[in-house]
Amino acid sequence: MSAATETTPQLTLAPRPRGGVMQSAHDSLVVAKRNLRRMMRIPEVVIFGLIQPIMFVVLFSYVFGGSVAVGGSLSATDYRNFLMAGIFAQTVTFATAGAGAGIADDMSKGLIDRFRSLPMSRGAVLTGRTLADLVQTALTVVVLACVGLLVGWRIHNGIPKMFGAFALLLLLGYAFSWIGALIGLSVRSPEAATSGGLIWLFPVTFVSNAFVDSSQMPGWLQPVADWNPFSATVQACRVLFGNPGVSPSDAWPMEHPVWASLAWSVVIVAVFRTWAVRKYRSATA
Repeated sequence: MSAATETTPQLTLAPRPRGGVMQSAHDSLVVAKRNLRRMMRIPEVVIFGLIQPIMFVVLFSYVFGGSVAVGGSLSATDYRNFLMAGIFAQTVTFATAGAGAGIADDMSKGLIDRFRSLPMSRGAVLTGRTLADLVQTALTVVVLACVGLLVGWRIHNGIPKMFGAFALLLLLGYAFSWIGALIGLSVRSPEAATSGGLIWLFPVTFVSNAFVDSSQMPGWLQPVADWNPFSATVQACRVLFGNPGVSPSDAWPMEHPVWASLAWSVVIVAVFRTWAVRKYRSATA
């Protein structure tokens, strides 16, 4: 066989992920856009996500309003103003279960394996998913604020502080969505991710100052509630909204709730994003 007819073996190199902060941001936005389009094609998921917090506002406002003392007052209006910060925080954190279920669903369908084979940033898939969930959470918060205004909730400290409070809420929701991402990568089905994403949220949200003043809890439980990251954000929102229920406490998070909320959220993002990205590299369906 002549040299002219000999074929040279071809080597196929696996695609390598591109680096750089800008490339990572671009990849994350592409994945976020994909997830937002997917959400728009399933509007019932968004609708049901809106119904639950609205039910919480109405039920808590009219069932417990007037029976729970806030600052020594049994006024139903005072309780509704006290309540809304807790409902806002509960709503953004309960989105964690949806984030985990979505990632678990992608895992079960093999989409995560396909994404891993593409030349894209390793953290882009998870970052894009959490950003898309953040957009959906922001929409829910807007609707919830309108419902709160209808039942008597009011803001007393001006527009800038109001936006600051909502920013803290969305940051907390984004931080908790990384916990949901880790859970979604660690289980075998969306159902398990939903259950796993909710079971730990109930003690976090209820052992807090969201629905009752932590000073009314047993002495051994008060420090747990005061140092709860969830409580810090709720307290910060009440301060920024100018709502009642800001009880004095010696715990640092309750004395400096805005800084405590920022610190907790940043720490949660740093820890669980790192953990989730490492899990993503080795997770299998």
